[in-house]
Amino acid sequence: MVELRVCSFCGKEIEPGTGNMHVKKDGTVFLFCSNKCSKNQINMKRIPRRTTWTRAYAREKDVRMAGEPAKAEKPAEPKKAAGKPRAKKVKASEAAKAEEAKPEASVEEKKE
Repeated sequence: MVELRVCSFCGKEIEPGTGNMHVKKDGTVFLFCSNKCSKNQINMKRIPRRTTWTRAYAREKDVRMAGEPAKAEKPAEPKKAAGKPRAKKVKASEAAKAEEAKPEASVEEKKE
């Protein structure tokens, strides 16, 4: 019976007669399905659980998502204005005219 091997980086099964084997000085054996996986782990020193296209990343993501409670979708409600309504922007010339008109009206009210 042929032994199925698993890629040390991405977790994909390696068919017999394919892939690369890398042995470190300390005797650690790495099996890679492709040159892409070999370069990512050995040359770039990437961690499989942080690389989005690996099975280790998918497992880690499933664990994270299972821990979070599922959010039920609510119908979108229109936003209500909070607090006081905003004042309209007024040009400087219009503000000056409004200020001139106010004192005259108050003087007339006092005379009555």
